[in-house]
Amino acid sequence: MKRTLMLTALVFLLNASSYSQILKPITWSYVAKKMSATEATLYIKASLEKGWHLYSQNVGEGGPVATSFYFPASKLYDMVGRTIEPKPIKKFEPVFMMEVSYFETTAIFQQKVKLKGKQATVKGSVKFMVCNDKQCLPPSEIFFSIPVK
Repeated sequence: MKRTLMLTALVFLLNASSYSQILKPITWSYVAKKMSATEATLYIKASLEKGWHLYSQNVGEGGPVATSFYFPASKLYDMVGRTIEPKPIKKFEPVFMMEVSYFETTAIFQQKVKLKGKQATVKGSVKFMVCNDKQCLPPSEIFFSIPVK
């Protein structure tokens, strides 16, 4: 009896753990390219697993959480303009009852920086939300440091 009960509990735990896997359908990568002695462009790339999408920075009120970038002030550099995004896919989403803009597969965001010295490490974060046709994951925030040499 004990053996059967333990075997049943083990099967239940193994089965439950297969359903409780942490989903990470997006990865982020970063690189900086110097354009001159005083200017650089940051490239912030989102890579998505098939079937998942990331929302644009430009999402209307009442829609999903828009992707947003935060760069704290620094004595080493200044941000130049806003973060640029690629052209998104636009589609009416019944869940949100509105047209939304999003990216599939990859999206490369660009941010220009004016350097105050020869080198800097740009720190910041990106807040985002990803969905597929079955679910949306809670909004996440990722922190990053991008060396500019």
